[in-house]
Amino acid sequence: MSLDEKINRHFAGRVVRKDLVKAVKGNAIVPSYVLEYLLGQYCATDDEASIQTGIATVKEILRKHYVHRNEAKLVQSNIKEKGRYKVIDRVTVALNEKKDAYQAIFSNLGIKNVIVDSVTVKAHPKLLVGGVWCICDIEYQYTEDKDASPWILEDLKPIQLSHFDYQEYLSARKEFTTDEWIDLLIQSIGFRPEFLGRRNKLTQLMRLIPFVERNYNLIELGPKGTGKSHIYSEFSPHGILISGGEVSVPKLFVNNSTGNIGLVGYWDVVAFDEFAGKAKRVDKGLVDIMKNYMANKSFSRGIETLGAEASMVFVGNTRHTLPYMLKNTDLFDELPEKYYDSAFIDRIHAYIPGWEVDVIRGEMFSSGYGFVVDYIAEILKHLRNDDYSDRFANSFRLASDISTRDRDGIRKTFSGLMKIIFPHDGATTEEVEELLRLSIEGRKRVKDQLMRIDSTYPDVDFAYSTANGEIKSVATLEETQYPSYYNRGARPTEVSDVDAPPSSADSAGATASKAADQPSEGHREYQENQKGVSFDLLFGPYLQGAKRVEIVDPYIRVFHQTRAVMEFIETVVRRKAPEDEVQVMLTTVEDETRAVQQSDYLGQVADAARMAGVLFEWRFVSADSLHGRSISTETGWKIVLDRGLDIFQRFEMNNAFSIENRLQELRAVKGFYVTYVRQPEELTEPKSETGADPILELVSKGESKDREFKSSLRWNFQDEKIDTAMEQAVLVAIAALANTSGGVLCIGIDDNKNIVGLERDYATFRKPNRDGFELRLHDLLVAEFGQAFCTSFLETAFHQVDGLDFCAISVRRSRDPIYVTKADKKSGAKSSVIYTRVGNSSRELSVEEALNYFKNRL
Repeated sequence: MSLDEKINRHFAGRVVRKDLVKAVKGNAIVPSYVLEYLLGQYCATDDEASIQTGIATVKEILRKHYVHRNEAKLVQSNIKEKGRYKVIDRVTVALNEKKDAYQAIFSNLGIKNVIVDSVTVKAHPKLLVGGVWCICDIEYQYTEDKDASPWILEDLKPIQLSHFDYQEYLSARKEFTTDEWIDLLIQSIGFRPEFLGRRNKLTQLMRLIPFVERNYNLIELGPKGTGKSHIYSEFSPHGILISGGEVSVPKLFVNNSTGNIGLVGYWDVVAFDEFAGKAKRVDKGLVDIMKNYMANKSFSRGIETLGAEASMVFVGNTRHTLPYMLKNTDLFDELPEKYYDSAFIDRIHAYIPGWEVDVIRGEMFSSGYGFVVDYIAEILKHLRNDDYSDRFANSFRLASDISTRDRDGIRKTFSGLMKIIFPHDGATTEEVEELLRLSIEGRKRVKDQLMRIDSTYPDVDFAYSTANGEIKSVATLEETQYPSYYNRGARPTEVSDVDAPPSSADSAGATASKAADQPSEGHREYQENQKGVSFDLLFGPYLQGAKRVEIVDPYIRVFHQTRAVMEFIETVVRRKAPEDEVQVMLTTVEDETRAVQQSDYLGQVADAARMAGVLFEWRFVSADSLHGRSISTETGWKIVLDRGLDIFQRFEMNNAFSIENRLQELRAVKGFYVTYVRQPEELTEPKSETGADPILELVSKGESKDREFKSSLRWNFQDEKIDTAMEQAVLVAIAALANTSGGVLCIGIDDNKNIVGLERDYATFRKPNRDGFELRLHDLLVAEFGQAFCTSFLETAFHQVDGLDFCAISVRRSRDPIYVTKADKKSGAKSSVIYTRVGNSSRELSVEEALNYFKNRL
């Protein structure tokens, strides 16, 4: 079942195809939620015929009843001639104190002083502040009274959902996986999920937090064109977007002369558009009142103190690149002078890094199904009543030196994300941790910049501890990417006039390059949205001098993946001598649906590569025969990539003037890791000195300090049953080899050097074959040692002799001690133990031996 089918199945009548808004909008200047309200009435189905009929109906309603300003006189005439007419317009109401009556202004229709009864105003108080889009019945009755209006409001209905079933929403949420639910929300916002990575999706959802959290203060600064204000103008009838220059104390808080409450008293979210700009004139009195409101959720009206629940959002454009701001100013430098105040900034709960958000392109807009906006808007409003800020308390604890204000920011951000993604409380510990880290990062970005602006702010370790006591620190992406610019001292006093590119030591990719000028073994991880990474930085030094290169990647099927192969070959060309030829072999899987196109793309790569002295070939193998993605050279290097060559996020490939199209370093990457391994000669050489099969020669040597044999992974041959103690023995052997001098562990060979095979192990798995064995082994090793160790220090290969399989695990020596978890047989208490190799066996170290072990390794 596709996601769209699943959405329609569980939210029938509550969702709409998102491309329909564009289909019906035409030249009507109305928010998306107004159009989706109408589409939700007539097009909330997946039946194409019904959709087309509904579109026609909505278009007809807009044609007849939406008031275009240039047709206002014609509509007024229709009302007069027909006596009564229905219009769709933005209505604002004000109290006429002289007449003691409420009067409405219709923005597009151009009529005013329309009498509105008190009952209507009490039912819809937002009419008094900012105006509301409504469907109205208006009558015309001429009167000779010059002070009276001939226009009479007969009926008014705000365009928003009248009711919904929250429990039904929670029940339906349980039918979706986390990834499916996030994609549904992204489609509801209007974007295609496949164009966004996980971090980018969560960033989009952070923009919704002000709708679900009361008194939440959020800022987003970044390049223009990234859709910062879209959510607040189009997504909900409970939010209002105002220009940063249009706001005043009476409009925002209270008019002391009339006593009327401003926007914060009526709207859930007040968003300030175009907030950045140093030269903007700002009333300092407004800033002072705003600081008090953001901190205390209240403001004064004369001697009276009033409270409100509106969240505050500040969005604006930046003029400079991220590294420029970090090197020369700070991330708040674009704020108007009166707002560039540490007390104001400290009241912001989270800072969304707008520079990580991709500029919106037409191809990014969704044609899939998403929630009708007014439906999800009411759900989000309902969630403002709940508090999810303690949902991480059972598994994680914030560091003790995090201040109360910092904690509030972290907790409110976390609570908002949990409400949006896990309203049903179905998050795993790993998912809770992911949202907690993102919440900490949002507040840390604020605090770290405060320490640059005001040196009196103390340094803070934004860390948390897990249930087992492990302490984990959180870094922002820009801190990881530009470590030398991301200093925590006061901001520099000298500012250069032009954007300066980061130095070679100031991007993660460049840092990797610096470390890899002389290729060495290691493991590196890159976060989603990180920049400064290129194939030349990742692979160049390891390709130097290579004459044969093999790429193993099962997913070289479509255009952008094949283009990545071409860019890799460009790296090979840059690293080889002009007179040399290099063979590059790609091992991949044939695309069953687009095999001809796939081969055509690869053929074009081969033709182009040949002109530069690279002999490119490819071969198709079955998917079952490929395990992981890697690049190997005959010089002995193996580079393991969890994403293969497909490491970059989508960009405008067809735009010849796109800088991202020309320079890999300026593209944002997907989250990935890369591991560089120098392969052990005894397992990579095709023949030994005697001409015998090297692996058989290895077995014939028997067990030693660097060789260990195990008859099985988990099958106890003596008791004829599965025995988890056998798995523990495998973990002990691997840790002992890593802690000593490295070596090889062979599973499927007994102590007498007899190959007994893995068939008894195979029979215990759901997949009774190598795949099932390898999956279990992988899960076992990662759970005990972690992914980084497994990819950096272990190499697994299967061999077959006389029809019997055995598994050889090559283990590299680790500089850091490798522990094995051991449970006490009586109490069950767990402890971490160090094992080393002594002769041909593994031995547990005593406390004193472990201390000496540490001394000798330092």
